[in-house]
Amino acid sequence: MVLTPDLRAATAHAIQGESTGLSHLAEGWLPIVVGWCARLGGPRVDAEDAAHDVFIVVARKIHQVADVERFPAWLFAITRRVLAQHRRRAFVRRWIPGASFESADHAPGPARLYAVNETGERVREVLETLGEEDREVLVLALLEDRPDTEVAEILEVPLGTMKSRLRRARERFLRVARARGLGDVGEEAQ
Repeated sequence: MVLTPDLRAATAHAIQGESTGLSHLAEGWLPIVVGWCARLGGPRVDAEDAAHDVFIVVARKIHQVADVERFPAWLFAITRRVLAQHRRRAFVRRWIPGASFESADHAPGPARLYAVNETGERVREVLETLGEEDREVLVLALLEDRPDTEVAEILEVPLGTMKSRLRRARERFLRVARARGLGDVGEEAQ
């Protein structure tokens, strides 16, 4: 990606830690990041919410960037990781209505609690039909929302192996869930 002079200057100021650097950086890069999120996130991911999360990470880690020319690749890598988290959350919400990743307590009514508990129990039943390897990767990556690298480390397998296991486990889960009539699954869940 070729940096315009404005983007280059905003990025350089942010990397150098100047007081207004981050706001100028966000102002210049926000349309690009929202576009990435909209195109790569899928229909169940809120692009603006994901972009917001990207810039939270950028604000915390901008000091790690040593070269302005490497910033676009670094920013894209952050965007990919944030989108992976958002897609996982969307996948979990799809199967467990009411699942929340927010810390705020929004107590649902009795009817909602019953529906959530019933769906959750059906999801647990589907998980129990899967092999131990499939259950482990699904629980760690999707239900506990752990980063891929941490899941691979916990399972003591290479990152690529973990991702392959997750893909296969998700496919098996979806196949069993569909067979049991658990929801209408779209292609975005795969």
